[in-house]
Order: sequence, then C-alpha cells, then structure tokens
Amino acid sequence: MRKSLYILGDLSEEDILFLAKAGNIVEIGEGETLINAGKEVHALYFLTSGAMEVRLSDGAVVARLGIGDVVGEMSFIEKRPPDADVIATEPCRLLAVPRDAIEAELKTSPAFAGRFYKALATFLSDRLRTTTASLNGGASVGEELDERLLDMVHVAGDRMLRLIQLMDRNAPAS
Repeated sequence: MRKSLYILGDLSEEDILFLAKAGNIVEIGEGETLINAGKEVHALYFLTSGAMEVRLSDGAVVARLGIGDVVGEMSFIEKRPPDADVIATEPCRLLAVPRDAIEAELKTSPAFAGRFYKALATFLSDRLRTTTASLNGGASVGEELDERLLDMVHVAGDRMLRLIQLMDRNAPAS
C-alpha cells in the first residue's frame, strides 16, 4: 500500500470523492491481462485487492504490484503505449478511473491538476529510487519512507480505506 500513499497523501478529500465517483470497479481473474504492451491505456487503476506482475515481452517480471499500487500512471505523463503487460497473479479488484474523466477534471480544476501531477511525480520518483537501489545490490534506500511521507501516512491510509468504502457503496448490486 506504500505506493498509493504518495498519490493519496497529496490529493484532497474532494479529489478522493472525484476518483470514487468518476471511477468504476473492475474485477479480473488470475492470469488475466489488465494492460497490454503496445496498446493504449484508457484508465488509471488503483489496485484494492489482489496482486499483479509487470512483465516484459520475454516474460521477465520487472515489478510486483499489491494492494494500493497504482497502474497505468505513466500514460498520464506521456501518451506512449506501455512497454510491458500487467497481469493478475491472483484475482484482483481495481478502481478504474477513465482517462477522459481525469483529463476533464485536470482542465477545469488547476488545483486538482497541481496536486495530481505532484503526486504522480513523487510516485514515479520513488519507483526510480527503488529500481536504482535494486540495481545497486538492494541498497535499503528504496525501502525507506521519506520524512514527508511519514508525516502523511495516516491521512493517506485513511483515504485509501475511504476510497475502497466509496467503491463498495457505488458498486452495482449483485
């Protein structure tokens, strides 16, 4: 859940409500592909249960994702299609927020845009530091939480729980 803390910690309560209202719940089974290399990504995903892997075309696993991870974020920074597949390694539940909805909110709310892009930049910076640390023999820098994040852990954790609760309330009856 650590990765979502970077995103949810920088967003406001109103932003969380927007994500929950604009998004929809997606459930995929073990072995199913959420994102295909080379194909456009149409949503930003928050993984709320399950686990996934990011795999290159040769089958190499470059990342393992768990509850709270964000998927599809690079497509909001650059419009290129992804270079890897994202595949469920167990049944998963995600909040999918359509790109169009986020882009409309970015255009109408400069404050949201600032918070959103700051959160993505922090998230991607942490991912790069973690990757760099693993390439340097697993140095612990990638596993430590920075002081700014420690200050907002409880707020971000509460926001993730509220986001999941809002998803459950907005879910269609089975």
